[in-house]
Amino acid sequence: MTAVPDSLTLGSLRVDTPVVLAPMAGITNAAYRRLCAEQGAGLYVCEMITSRGLVEGDETTKKMLVFDELESVRSVQLYGTDPVYIGKAVEILCADHGVAHVDLNFGCPVPKVTRKGGGGALPWKRGLLGEILEHAVAAAAPYDVPVTMKTRKGLDDDHLTYLDAGRIAQDSGVAAIALHGRTVQQAYSGEADWDAIAALVDHVDIPVLGNGDIWEAADAIRMVERTGAAGVVVGRGCLGRPWLFRDLAAAFHGEDVATLPTLGEVKAMMRRHAELLSEHMGEERGCKEFRKHITWYLKGFPAGGELRHQLALVDSLVSLDELLAGLDDTAPFPERELGTPRGRQGAPRKKVVLPDGWLDDTDGRDAHLREDVDETTGG
Repeated sequence: MTAVPDSLTLGSLRVDTPVVLAPMAGITNAAYRRLCAEQGAGLYVCEMITSRGLVEGDETTKKMLVFDELESVRSVQLYGTDPVYIGKAVEILCADHGVAHVDLNFGCPVPKVTRKGGGGALPWKRGLLGEILEHAVAAAAPYDVPVTMKTRKGLDDDHLTYLDAGRIAQDSGVAAIALHGRTVQQAYSGEADWDAIAALVDHVDIPVLGNGDIWEAADAIRMVERTGAAGVVVGRGCLGRPWLFRDLAAAFHGEDVATLPTLGEVKAMMRRHAELLSEHMGEERGCKEFRKHITWYLKGFPAGGELRHQLALVDSLVSLDELLAGLDDTAPFPERELGTPRGRQGAPRKKVVLPDGWLDDTDGRDAHLREDVDETTGG
């Protein structure tokens, strides 16, 4: 059994708790990152942006590159398929936006991404992957900014890439590699393969971060002990539960904590979340953005259908306060929800959508792919 680390080192960057918030499209904006950071230490990564969008000055991309005033460590996940664009984008992030950490996404399973050879499809092209990583690391080096990458096991069980990706990452000077223990074909279905994470730990000398099926702090500790991972990446487990980062910080420092907030305490967290969104986006847009979080916050709690419906239409902090007043502050946390999946799951894909002839060779350095400017999904 591996000893549990209490911090994470990525090149020149030290993170006080070995926990990373996974970038999630439409979720991990500046307000949500601030909310989570108020709960406990960790590395809180901005929503994924495209290298092409950044280099070409796309307005949507610029709006996503917003940081909270208290965000001392700026971390961004970058998506791209072209080594030159990736290099230019990394330099822009370091030089113009004061970013302290860049993560590259090679894990996204969404068909519109894999169809163009991006996300989780790209590591099949080992040569192209190496070129992209080398350009990114070279661009970040003058600023002493660590580059990491996130990937999946492979396209499917017959086309695994993660061990090769780990070796290429190490050879390219990447500071760490995060592995989601699912294939692209699995998407978010089934169980994460923690044994694959352990295999990658044994295969490389750089830190490996484990991702997949961390619903409680105890899961994170079990993963690290079982796999030898240097830390964990948490995605869906924190939806509607920012306090999970409080539990994770405690767990990695030797405390056994499982926060079970009453509905009154959850209400206070909901109000804080909506308030931060309103500060960053304006009240009307912030409240509309908050709507998607309501189901996650109230999962398992007693709240009538009509009240949930009204909350899903909230457009001001005043109306939110009026509706939250209708919830029972004393209702205990629904413990049956502990350890259960949150967010999207779905079914495995029948097949992974790839560019024509994608599997014909494993190099790809002449592929010259071109991502969409506004690709904003996660992996």
